[in-house]
Amino acid sequence: MKEKIERLLETKKSIELGGGEKRIEKQHEKGKLTARERINLLLDKDSFIEIDAFVKHRCTNFGMENTESEADGVVTGYGTVEGRLVFVYAQDFTVLGGSLGEMHAAKICKVQEMALKMGAPIVGINDSGGARIQEGVDALSGYGKIFYRNTLASGVIPQISVIMGPCAGGAVYSPALTDFIFMVDKTSQMFITGPQVIKTVTGEDVTQEELGGANTHNKISGVAHFMDKTEGECIQRIRELLSYLPSNNVETPPAYECTDNINRVEESLNELVPVNPNKPYDMKEIIKLLADDGEFFEVQPYYAENIITGYIRLNGKTIGVVGNQPKVLAGCLDINASDKAGRFIRTCDAFNIPLLNLVDVPGFLPGTDQEYGGIIRHGAKMLYAYSEATVPKVTLIVRKAYGGAYLAMCSKDLGADQVFAWPNAEIAVMGPDGAANIIFKNDIKKSSDPIETRHEKIEEYRNTVANPYIAAQRGFVDDVIVPSVTRPRLISAFDMLESKRESNPSKKHGNLPV
Repeated sequence: MKEKIERLLETKKSIELGGGEKRIEKQHEKGKLTARERINLLLDKDSFIEIDAFVKHRCTNFGMENTESEADGVVTGYGTVEGRLVFVYAQDFTVLGGSLGEMHAAKICKVQEMALKMGAPIVGINDSGGARIQEGVDALSGYGKIFYRNTLASGVIPQISVIMGPCAGGAVYSPALTDFIFMVDKTSQMFITGPQVIKTVTGEDVTQEELGGANTHNKISGVAHFMDKTEGECIQRIRELLSYLPSNNVETPPAYECTDNINRVEESLNELVPVNPNKPYDMKEIIKLLADDGEFFEVQPYYAENIITGYIRLNGKTIGVVGNQPKVLAGCLDINASDKAGRFIRTCDAFNIPLLNLVDVPGFLPGTDQEYGGIIRHGAKMLYAYSEATVPKVTLIVRKAYGGAYLAMCSKDLGADQVFAWPNAEIAVMGPDGAANIIFKNDIKKSSDPIETRHEKIEEYRNTVANPYIAAQRGFVDDVIVPSVTRPRLISAFDMLESKRESNPSKKHGNLPV
């Protein structure tokens, strides 16, 4: 028995070395950690339990029977993050370039199925040369099986993808099907077709980094949600994200002891928003002043910056925030902002995270680019997401709420449970300037002093229609509140809504305007 135990330990030691010390050194030279180093950083100390460590490929094509494949290029298992169960797989680039074959995929599918059964999040760390060419259709089948399980798990358990090296071809669609994608600057790439193929087909010259680097997918395409400078920083951010999420769709997110005063009155809020409706300010300042300890975990901070999405805590409980950003495009909604917000709203709803909507929106962005790009279809995603969401929804109208964008930011009619407005709020079909030009066109034209008359008519419209009290009289606004007391009012509202129960009509699924 002693000899057998020694052999076992030696075998395990060999497996843990993956592709060997030389390849590990190469990985480190690129500024990348190994698969096991990444897992150990992510999970609580000594909590990782490996599954299927002895699995190897069974391919005999092109001399593969003579090729060693420790753990078949992927490390799988489970452990804990802050004491909570998490499943994980990490592709090992030191073994066959982390390429995916039949058994590699089978290992990933196994932890996917276990995570679904156990109702626990799964984190997939991608670092792979793609499909194992020698295995042909078996490799492609492996990807299909992973995609299928990604889809079944969607909205049931949180799925997090981490890109820490190349991720190309069909491999990109597994991360695309998950809830959140993390990337590391300069070492992560995602693309369907690489630079060489693009050069051959279209004649375009483009580098891997330009085509599918972290910057590209965080700022331009919106494919990724987070970007960090180092793998260590990235992994810490994953741990932070998990603290805001429940383990599955039948649980609520973990609540933490609140060290901030729940009755905190924030006088600076009374002066933060300019009286002039056209003057910009930073909505993130408001978010941080409302949040416990001023902490805001932003999602997709570099994409569609005219809308803000992310998580805060109020009285220790997770709240999803969607807010217009007046600093960018005056806070208008456009195609990208609608996509970003719609996806975030649906993620929050799937995982029982209440929604706080901070409104300062002049409308949808005008222009042929937007119309031709399908702003009607894309804007509808927000309407759909809010209407479908059954979690507690609280809306605060900070300043402007005009036209269809007022509705799209979760008005009472789209299911907001509580709507608050600050005294300077303007709720109307359009801004007073534009409305006065239409309604009082003739009065202004005939006036001896058109400029003064126009000014008077703008104020008349503002006093008659575009103020929070008219909406409050109709019941579309539940209360007009002093800005400084917003935090305690929001906490009270979400506490009241905690027992909310609402269900939508039974159906196979809706037809989201994708």
